[in-house]
Amino acid sequence: MILVAGSANLDFVVQVQHIPAPGETVLGRNLAFFPGGKGANQAIACARAGGATTEMLLALGDDWFADPIEDSLSKAGVWMHRVILPKSRTGAAFISVSDDAENAITVAPGANSGLSADDLPALGGFTHLLLQLETPLDVVTEYARVAQEQGVKVVLNAAPAQNLPPELVAVIDVLIVNEGELALVADHDGDVASCLDRVEIPCVITTLGSRGCCAKTGDNIIVQPGFTVQAVDTTAAGDTFCGVLVAALNQKQPLETALKRANAAGALACTRLGAQSSIPNRADVELLLQDDAPGDNTRAEALRAYCGFLPKSRPGD
Repeated sequence: MILVAGSANLDFVVQVQHIPAPGETVLGRNLAFFPGGKGANQAIACARAGGATTEMLLALGDDWFADPIEDSLSKAGVWMHRVILPKSRTGAAFISVSDDAENAITVAPGANSGLSADDLPALGGFTHLLLQLETPLDVVTEYARVAQEQGVKVVLNAAPAQNLPPELVAVIDVLIVNEGELALVADHDGDVASCLDRVEIPCVITTLGSRGCCAKTGDNIIVQPGFTVQAVDTTAAGDTFCGVLVAALNQKQPLETALKRANAAGALACTRLGAQSSIPNRADVELLLQDDAPGDNTRAEALRAYCGFLPKSRPGD
């Protein structure tokens, strides 16, 4: 069983030709709202796409923004530990999605900022605690500390990017980051391989967009090339990856299998508009995995080269 502790937002999404530059106004087309928030997205991915028994700790305001969030989590089969904060508004995000599937996101945390260390439920029966950084950092650190003390594996998706205090780093079992987040955690601007060498966490997984992902556990390196899809909106692709990865680990699947499943689910999330509305079900993931015929090692080697895992050539070689 998995516990996700984190953010829940209502996302307001507008489609635009291109993402506005600073000071620029652009005319959008369609405006829609979808349940979102990194924590809620990941909880739904654990349950819907990953097929894992999932619960979520979340904070909501006493407003209508909370209704579609609760409805979405409930329909996905996620059991909720709700903290209702009547004097706070439920978190919201304002998202521009461009025609080339890129996005720009501004988050108003609202009730997410009111989640406290005392809100953590009893951890008996949970195998993994999945955390993000859209709730207060000191609270995330305390949740991770308590979980590690009780033998629950701590998985942190260090997003949005920020510096991690040493006391949090010390209690993380699995860190999931993109390239920019990895560079910040490592305090280094080199390639993926050199950044990973500077992070002292047992397992570090780096998502690489359409290229795929890689993982370092001890001295072991795993690369997983991406799946080719027609991208519409990349919102929640990373969250889908995180949820499905933890679901696979909860089901005791090898890390190599977990990475492939997470990559497939994240790719499928790019083919639909919105956050939770884009998260695939498990059958869709299985279908994409079946259609992914084994090929040569060219893409994996290209990914190793991109990350800096191949041996460096010496002058004159």
